[in-house]
Amino acid sequence: MTMPVSDGPKLADFLCFAVYSANLAYGRAYKPILEELGVTYTQWITLVALWEKDNETVGSLGERLFLESNTLTPILKKLESLGYLRRQRDPSDERQVLISLTAAGRALREKGGQKNLVKATGLSPEEFSALQKMVVRLRDNLIDHAHS
Repeated sequence: MTMPVSDGPKLADFLCFAVYSANLAYGRAYKPILEELGVTYTQWITLVALWEKDNETVGSLGERLFLESNTLTPILKKLESLGYLRRQRDPSDERQVLISLTAAGRALREKGGQKNLVKATGLSPEEFSALQKMVVRLRDNLIDHAHS
């Protein structure tokens, strides 16, 4: 027995689904690159964040990655075991843990930095930049809405 077709919104009409499914597609596209480097996507973006700003606290890094410390800590432990970063107590505030890249962590940038997926999106550089800015604005607006 088939169900009647609804005249309501279709899955393809939901922006949230478009963003979610694009994220899944990005994950599949990144998979061979990350497998070659031996890291997960979350580990990769953690390294990218540290390349941008090294020697920061777990809390500060978590804010930039939108990750809670209980989610971030296992990622940091794994990256430390792979030799890509060091975790150490902040001498000026023992409650804080500082994260800093090792030479191997910095070198990974050169290995993976050459392979980006901008071209794979099929967007021009201008379209890519505009879309990235709109997605960031969308994210920030949704975060603001959730906090109001």
